[in-house]
Amino acid sequence: MAFALKILITTFTIPANKPDKICKLLVTEKYKMNKKKIKIAVILSGCGFKDGSEIHESVLTLLAIDKNNAQYQCFAPNINNIEVVNHITNQKTGEKRDVLIESARIARGDIYPLNQFNAKEFQALIFPGGFGAAANLSTFATQEANCSVNNQVSEAVEQTLKANKPIGALCIAPVILA
Repeated sequence: MAFALKILITTFTIPANKPDKICKLLVTEKYKMNKKKIKIAVILSGCGFKDGSEIHESVLTLLAIDKNNAQYQCFAPNINNIEVVNHITNQKTGEKRDVLIESARIARGDIYPLNQFNAKEFQALIFPGGFGAAANLSTFATQEANCSVNNQVSEAVEQTLKANKPIGALCIAPVILA
C-alpha cells in the first residue's frame, strides 16, 4: 500500500491535452509522508461502479492514505444520482438516490457535503473512478466531449489549482479535469 500511495501522490493521471491547466505535480518535502502528516480530500460520486464511485478504488485509496500515516476526509455533492443501476441485472431502476448519502456507505458516515470543501485545509485532492464521475460529477456520460462539470466539483478543483496543490484522478475520473 505504501507504494500505491506514492504513485497517487507523485504521478497522478493528467489529460494529455491539458497538462498546464491541471497543476504542476512536483511533490515537495512537505508532502512526504515521513515528514509531516498530511490531509487529503477524497471526492466520491455515489456507491457502485456503474452509477457511483468504484468501491475498490475508493476503499483502496482510503486504505493507502491511512496506511501511510496520512489523513483523509471524504466529500460528495448533495445531489441526486443521474440514474441508479441494479448491479446484478445491469438494468436502470428508475430510482432516485442522493450522491452524498450513497457515498456515505463508502466513507462509513464520515463525509461532508462538497460545498463545505476548503482547499486550504488539505494538501491534495483525489477523485476515485467509477461511472459516477462521468454521470454524477459531470455530464460526460451523456454529452462526452461537450460535457460540463458539476459546479461544486469545479469549485473544488479551481480552489486546489489556485493553491498549487496536486490533484489525482483514477480510472474515468480524469474526464472531470479535462
